Parts: sequence; C-alpha cells; structure tokens
Amino acid sequence: MQLTRYTDFGIRILMYLAVQPERETLFRIAEVTSVFDLSSNHVAKIIHQLGKLGYLQTIRGKSGGFKLAKTADQLHLGQLVRDLEHSLAPIDCESPYCRFTPICKLKGVLGKAVAAYLAVLDQYTLADIVDNRSDILATLPDLSISVLQLD
Repeated sequence: MQLTRYTDFGIRILMYLAVQPERETLFRIAEVTSVFDLSSNHVAKIIHQLGKLGYLQTIRGKSGGFKLAKTADQLHLGQLVRDLEHSLAPIDCESPYCRFTPICKLKGVLGKAVAAYLAVLDQYTLADIVDNRSDILATLPDLSISVLQLD
C-alpha cells in the first residue's frame, strides 16, 4: 500500500517538528516549504488539517505559526494515517464496474492486508520514527539565517 503524498508530507512535517522539541519559537509555513521544497499552498492545507485533527497547535497572526499539540510519543502512526488518508480502500470495484464483484474474494483478501498494514503502524508512534534525532537533524539545511529572515 502506498501513502498519498498528502499523508507522506504530513508525516514528514510532524517528524521535522518532533526532532526539535526544545525549540521556543513557532514553526512557520515558509520554513517547512524551504526544508522540503514544497509549495506553500500545499503545506498550508496540510498544516490546517493537522491543526483541525489536533496534531498541531496553530496560532494565527503576524507572530503566529504552529507547533506539536502533543508530545511525539502520544502521536500514533496508525491513527495519523487513518486521519490523513481520504480512503484506505485497497481496490475500487465500481469504477469501472468489475463483473467479478458479486463473487470476488480479492477485495476481502486486500482488506485483510490493509488491516495488517494498519496494525503494524498502530505499534509505533512519531517518537519511534524520530529516535535517531541527531541523524535526522544532520540531514536538514542550516535554517538559522533563513528562519530569522522570515520573522
């Protein structure tokens, strides 16, 4: 099963925030777009959704931004994927309609595979996938100058 780019980017953004728990300033959309080379419109939509879902605390206004609403060990990957993916259906038998639909067993087998996939993700939190914090931080560009320019 492949995640949508939306979910992929949402997880990456949360990882970026999670490896900087001691940071006192709020994160900004411009910073995230710079780090991941994404469009600000796409990032804004993801940030908005993560805020609505309770993963992020968002603050509006000139000095606004966002930060994790919970600690990384409280954010479970299985639930995050369920929340961000618009559909976890492994197959669409209706468009175009498949003549095997009334008797097919494939949909049930694939449904079990998705359930197993999510069961594995349920065993992990955001903290688990950023426990190599120093390695992750080493891959990031030095944003100290550009972040100051964004304020």
